[in-house]
Parts: sequence; structure tokens; C-alpha cells
Amino acid sequence: MTPWGSGWLGSALAGGVLAALAAGGLWIAPRADLERGTTAPRAAAVRSPAAPDAKAVAEPVAPLPVAAASATPPAPGGPGACELFLQRLPTVSRAQCDAAQLTPSGAASAHGVPLFWRDLPVPGVQASADAPLRVLVAGAIHGDELTAAALALRWIALAEQTERPVHWRFIPVLNPDGLLARPATRTNGRGVDLNRNFPTPGWDKDAPLYWDKRTQRDPRRYPGPSALSEPESQFLHAQMAAFQPHLIVSIHAPYGVLDFDGPLSPPERLGRLWLDQVGIFPGSLGNYGGVHRGIPVVTIELPHALRMPEDAELRSMWEDLLRWMGAHWAEVQAPEPKP
Repeated sequence: MTPWGSGWLGSALAGGVLAALAAGGLWIAPRADLERGTTAPRAAAVRSPAAPDAKAVAEPVAPLPVAAASATPPAPGGPGACELFLQRLPTVSRAQCDAAQLTPSGAASAHGVPLFWRDLPVPGVQASADAPLRVLVAGAIHGDELTAAALALRWIALAEQTERPVHWRFIPVLNPDGLLARPATRTNGRGVDLNRNFPTPGWDKDAPLYWDKRTQRDPRRYPGPSALSEPESQFLHAQMAAFQPHLIVSIHAPYGVLDFDGPLSPPERLGRLWLDQVGIFPGSLGNYGGVHRGIPVVTIELPHALRMPEDAELRSMWEDLLRWMGAHWAEVQAPEPKP
């Protein structure tokens, strides 16, 4: 049985103190072991960084229009998601992959790989806008976090089994170029860290400054030549506008913590992952979605990028997520997310 009543509604309340910090010209850097640190003021000006070493990333290209969801449309009749990804997904069997029924979204990565998804609308609800709650789940924003993709895919089966007044939308592999590279890479096919490419306020100054000063121009954390320069981040940004999720679940690895940005009281734990709010980064999804847009963003950091938790732990995390959702959205009418 579902852990919430049939009248359960989503909430995307105002971003409160965090939004005030973002609007007031502050970004919060995380502590040292997770690129973390203290609150730091924006610089008045910053020199434009050069692209990372040419061996690590191709020459940056001009940004695509935000409306364009892909650089290269996927070829019709190409390989399916399981043919492309299965060998890279820990603990995912062929039967589980097939059962997830991933289909091409119509968008593609920088290298033209389709961005696959699975939609699970509320039974009997015709339009997604009429769903009591809409939840967007994204995995493998960083391509070398293979367990993030595997967890998102395996949770599709649990979503199908849950009696839910929820429209789920799963994008298990947002960064297929990075996941399919050998070795897999954090960045996309153009060497951009997609989780630093979202259009947070002050991105033009803050993202290059953070990359230059805090990461010492680490190629793995290059934010790109401009916000939303990458087809993958454009696609997720377009989903936020079209699908209008009340909640975003972003799955990462390997720090073994639970993070949260945005309105509502965060979950204290999901399974064995305990809450440890690590701060916000210029261009990150948590910063953009949770702080700027006021959409709650639950960020899962699995303990290992290559080794999956036990099946019982995967289910425990899912059940804890549902319990938290039910407890914090009961009888709350959701306003529209901020533009």
C-alpha cells in the first residue's frame, strides 16, 4: 500500500533563506573533502578561464539555443538503451533492463547518443499537468558514477509496483558519452561537468571563478563556456520547464551521504545514507533547482561509483523516500515553481 493518502499533493514552496543567499550575491562552497568550504562573496570581476588541457577536453563550442534539446538528433532504428548501457550497469540484469522499457526521448548527447527515459504517469490521469505530484529522477549526470545510473534504472520497477498518485519521469543516464567512454568520465563528450552547467544567478562570474580558484582548473569540473552550453543540461532544463516537477531526485556517487536543496524539511536519511548538506556550487542542479527555482532537490550520493548496495538497501532507500514524500506533502497545495 502507498504510505500517503489519496489527497497527497506536491509542494514547491519559496526557497526561503537559501534563495535569499543566492539572490543576495552569495554562493556556498562545500567542505574540502567534497569540494566543501565556507560561504564566500561573489567577486566583482573574474578573468575568463581558458579551456582545460586539450587532452582532457575538446575545444569548447558555441552554446546551442536553450530550446534545442540535442546537438545531433539520434539516428532512427539505432541500438536500444540495453544494447548501449547494460555492460556498464552494476547488478542490472538483461531482464531488469528490458523491463525498464527505456525509450529515446528525442534528444541526444553531444556525441549523438540518444537520451533515454521512462515515463510512469498516474493511472487514469490524461495530462501530466493534472498529476497530483510530478517527480523527475536523473542518474549518471556524471558518467563515471555507474551505480547512479543502475539505481535509477532499478527504481523504475519499484515505481511500477507502488500504488501512487505520482507521475514519475526517469532519466537513468543523462551523460551517456561519459558513461560509455573507456574509461568512463565525469564530464560529457565535450569535457564539461554537466553539474556545473546549469544557469544559476551570476553563473558568468561565479562558475569560472570557482573552477579557477577552488578546483585549480580541474578538467573534471570544467563548467563549460557558458551556462546551458551542453545538450544534456539543456535537455534536463527543458524537462524542468515542460514537466514542471514538484521534486527532483538526482543520483550520484561515491561520497555516501544524502544532500538536499530547496524548500521543505529535508529527509534525515534514506536507507543508510544520512543527511549531510554539503553546500551549493555555481551551476549545480541543486543550486539551480532547489535554491533558485524553489523545487526541492534530493541528491543521493551512493557509497561507491562501481559497487551497488545490496538489494535490501535499494528498497530501504526507496521506501524512506516515499515516507518522507508523504509526510512533507500531505494536504499542501503546490504553487508554480519560480521561473
